Amino acid sequence: MSASTQDIPKSHGIFHKAGSLRSERRWALWVAYISLIFSSIIFLAPPFYMLITSLKTNADIANLAGNPWLLNNPTLEHYAAILGNPIFLTFFWNSVKVTVLVVALTMVVSILAAFALARMRFWGSQFLATGVFLTYLVPDTLLFIPLYQIVGGLGLLNSTWGLVLVYPTLTVPFCTWIMIGYFASIPKELDEAALIDGATWPQMLLKIFIPVALPGIIAATIFAFTVSWAAFVYPTAFVTTPDQMPLTIGVVSTLVRGDTFAWGQIMAGALLAALPPVIVYAFLMDYYIAGLTAGATKG
Repeated sequence: MSASTQDIPKSHGIFHKAGSLRSERRWALWVAYISLIFSSIIFLAPPFYMLITSLKTNADIANLAGNPWLLNNPTLEHYAAILGNPIFLTFFWNSVKVTVLVVALTMVVSILAAFALARMRFWGSQFLATGVFLTYLVPDTLLFIPLYQIVGGLGLLNSTWGLVLVYPTLTVPFCTWIMIGYFASIPKELDEAALIDGATWPQMLLKIFIPVALPGIIAATIFAFTVSWAAFVYPTAFVTTPDQMPLTIGVVSTLVRGDTFAWGQIMAGALLAALPPVIVYAFLMDYYIAGLTAGATKG
């Protein structure tokens, strides 16, 4: 009898502790949900406002007395004007050409550099790997000044080839850092076994490391694509004529004349320019997260 009575306070303490844990977990979930809802509203408000504005008529946009968040007379005239303009297709083609070339160049350089720094140990490899990543921390607003002189000296100003040359300064350091972490997480027994079997370093890279590190390569490719497609500072500084402009600055430079803003077409063009990265992330988000987290958990 006495033993059972002694167990009651202990069990009561256990139930009380479990109840407090459930209460804390419930409050944590509520705080997380509220934070996510608040963050979603902040991040989704600008594109939602752009969508509403792009579907308004010019008269509704100019009417400052109305509510800017309400859509009274929806129209697709701004999208028709953008898509029917040949110069817009030129902007789009320039963006596609520059992005494809930059992504290809970035991945070749990043994979080779990351493989050498992560698996082929040599004197100073760790310091070199750190230096590669530190170059990514330098803002492009500081780099474009000396790069402007370099590109001008090469005769590539006002050319998409100049953008192909300078964009990798934004993409290669970070992509190399991602791939270094991913290659370092692969067990060393794989390359030791390959060396015993007589494989060369290029064979190890092509037949072992690239297939195993495919999620990391996809993550780096998505990053390079996003940076190349959405770059704004470099094309603004290096390109001046519409026939060489990418989509990011072509829409703004064409539709802004002095103090006159074609807001409807600007919003429609901005949404169309943002559509390719959204599609890429929608289909490859799982690979992107897997590549980043796998390369960050071991190294």
